Amino acid sequence: MIILKSKFETKKIISAFKNQQHSIGFIPTMGALHKGHISLINKAKSECSIVIASIFVNPTQFNNLNDLKNYPRTFEADCIMLEKAGCNVIFAPEIAEMYSEKELELKNLKIEDKAWTEGKLVDFGTLEIVMEGAHRPGHFNGVAQIVSKLFRIIEPDKTYFGQKDFQQLAIIRSMVEQLSMPIEIIDCPILREPNGLAMSSRNERLTTEQRKTAALISKTLFQVKNFYTSKSIAELKKFAEQQLNAEPQFKLEYFEIADVNTLKPASEYKANQKLIACVALQLGEIRLIDNILL
Repeated sequence: MIILKSKFETKKIISAFKNQQHSIGFIPTMGALHKGHISLINKAKSECSIVIASIFVNPTQFNNLNDLKNYPRTFEADCIMLEKAGCNVIFAPEIAEMYSEKELELKNLKIEDKAWTEGKLVDFGTLEIVMEGAHRPGHFNGVAQIVSKLFRIIEPDKTYFGQKDFQQLAIIRSMVEQLSMPIEIIDCPILREPNGLAMSSRNERLTTEQRKTAALISKTLFQVKNFYTSKSIAELKKFAEQQLNAEPQFKLEYFEIADVNTLKPASEYKANQKLIACVALQLGEIRLIDNILL
């Protein structure tokens, strides 16, 4: 396995892979890896001849500087996990390799809700103003900024994302389409801990007791799915909000049932419409998100 820090060296090696007719699968990460990430590596290995993962804690997508400071960084352990999983290349640049000082100063720059991606503007419409977008303004601009940079360096044939960050997945699909990038985006199922908690790098910051409490999130989502055909959307939302608000350690940000494609909130069932239930809340200082397809 090769570990690279330089964009120049990475592009050079990727060019050699492409000259040898290798297909490239790419998994962008912020490190603090878990079994969910490894499942993406395994999926990429089954479909591509070369698998590349990036490890980069992206400063432009954090609204909370304390969250950025406390984000778990476990680079050595991550490298061991990736090597065992059969990853071929790790791209782990420093911040200065990915961003100019001007870009960092302008990280919240928005023009009519459009995001800068390497000098080009993309418009995410309602995708970036509902749910996560409403609670984390500028977050998806930062995501699009770094992912577009990584895509231009790696030039993957396929890229793999977990469904836990469902709204992020929709944003990236929109970005790839708008920028006409020849990349296939593969979404992979959420992996859960034995108690149902969605696997996340942020779980590393939870205490043992908080992990037990956090299991109520997925329990509520599973109950919503079970009630899906017997209750109205308003009833489902009321039930979920009551369940989650009853836990004093939770500070609920939102529980929403939305259209899978547009992520616009749904108020009633429509024929052939696919819906998803999404939730975000604070547990102590840790922000957790989860979702379930209905």
